[in-house]
Amino acid sequence: MSRIFVLASRNRGKLREMQAILDRYGIQVRLQSDLGLDVDVEETGETFLENAALKARAVCRAAGLPAIADDSGLVVDALDGAPGVRSEERRVG
Repeated sequence: MSRIFVLASRNRGKLREMQAILDRYGIQVRLQSDLGLDVDVEETGETFLENAALKARAVCRAAGLPAIADDSGLVVDALDGAPGVRSEERRVG
């Protein structure tokens, strides 16, 4: 029996990575957009984990299926971990 999880992302590269990980467990992964969902979540968490959880919960509610998400950013030791979780906000140009 196959299970379906929704990936809280529009990134097909992330889909391929996640599917490669979850194939061995009989889990099929679908992008939220492939299910007709356009869920945009404000990433207000203080950590990457909190932001991933916000995205997964919102997509889970919208899809009615288990959802998974990730969040990442640039963490520089020489800058005491900055820009960290706010990497996207600090884009220049």
